[in-house]
Amino acid sequence: MSRIFTVTSPVDGTTYAECAYAATADIAGALHSSAAAQAQWQRVPLAERAERCLGLVYALLAQLDRCSEELSWQMGRPIRYTPGELNGFAERAHYMISVAESALQDLVFDDQPGSQRFIRRVPLGVVLAIVPWNYPYLTAVNTLIPALMAGNSVIMKPSSQTPLTAERIADAAVTAGMPPGLFQYLYLDHDATDRLMQATEIAYVAFTGSSRAGRDVEKHIAGRFIDAGLELGGKDPAYVRADAALESSVEDLVDGVYFNSGQSCCGIERIYVHEDIYQDFVERFVAVVQQYTLGNPLRPDTTLGPMVNPKAVALIHRHIDDAVTRGAKTLIDAEAFDAKSLGPAYCAPQVLTGVNHTMQVMQQESFGPVVGIMPVTSDQQAIELMNDSEYGLTASVWTSDSEAALHIGEQVRCGTWFMNRCDYLDPALAWTGMKHSGKGCTLSRLGYEKLTRPRSFHLRIS
Repeated sequence: MSRIFTVTSPVDGTTYAECAYAATADIAGALHSSAAAQAQWQRVPLAERAERCLGLVYALLAQLDRCSEELSWQMGRPIRYTPGELNGFAERAHYMISVAESALQDLVFDDQPGSQRFIRRVPLGVVLAIVPWNYPYLTAVNTLIPALMAGNSVIMKPSSQTPLTAERIADAAVTAGMPPGLFQYLYLDHDATDRLMQATEIAYVAFTGSSRAGRDVEKHIAGRFIDAGLELGGKDPAYVRADAALESSVEDLVDGVYFNSGQSCCGIERIYVHEDIYQDFVERFVAVVQQYTLGNPLRPDTTLGPMVNPKAVALIHRHIDDAVTRGAKTLIDAEAFDAKSLGPAYCAPQVLTGVNHTMQVMQQESFGPVVGIMPVTSDQQAIELMNDSEYGLTASVWTSDSEAALHIGEQVRCGTWFMNRCDYLDPALAWTGMKHSGKGCTLSRLGYEKLTRPRSFHLRIS
């Protein structure tokens, strides 16, 4: 008898869906059919793979309204924003399809007469994508489309908070005419996921989640001689120089902190502002935050929805309490947002000043609607503070001096460095992290390298 798990909606605490965990026989069958489908798929011409992948994208977009509403119910993002994730799925998919031919083309050496020599990138086999709840479609597409374009098959393990997203992608794959077994999903608990990573059929693991869980992934694949792409935690900083355009900097950074209730891998979690404009920046920042509407995400006027669950809210409250105990000041009247009346998963936004790096809110990943803002006296001090973290996913500077931005960026240890923007993934650029933010690379032409292996061919003609 299959075990059932429930999806508790953060919107109102009700059960939104019930799903069955995959049985041992189901997992074995999925592995067998995935390997068989991949063996055939790798021989399909690239143009046909592209046609099928584009078909999947269009079929998913045809379900945009349904997918958007389901996503809001499952993880709480306001309905006014959830269609953007599906559109982002399409944007990234289109780009990765468009660069597949050049990224996968043979590297030919013709400097030796009588020999034919080239390096060819070939698929790995069965790719396991372990996908989180905060951006389930966007994190899935980073692996899904390039893996399929490269000739691999994909098994997706969705979060138990957003399982229906995997079903929608599977529906789209069927509509697109993809071969049976090529894309599959499995509902798994932690133990079953650990065992799946150790299955001989699995050739690569793409994981997005916490740094702690990333270490577990490396432990479970140890000794199998396969690789893993790990997008892990972040404590992404922003530095606002004295020459920044204040109004646009405030507007963009407020969005970078609070979009998705702060539950974004590359969301801004700490801000450093030059002392010359610090007071003005803080006052403007608080004024914009106070304009947010916290409420039911299915309402069109809601701009800040619930967090994923009450446990996440409790973590934010602990970080705020720790900061206040150590001398920080809260600038937002949390009572004005009346979060308690909305439900246990709702959390008022907060801005903290008087913060320093002894506080949890400036060192540990908060992953919620809170930010600490510190004054700095120089670029060098900002660089030192930005680097004072175990994480290194993204960082940003806000300035009118592009040369200064490059000079600072060369000294900040992060995977992506922004000037005058944040919280965005450009599919043409490599998505990667440093330190405890992970390893590997998705998106861009380089994203194909981890999903393939090089093979050398040396043919002596005469």
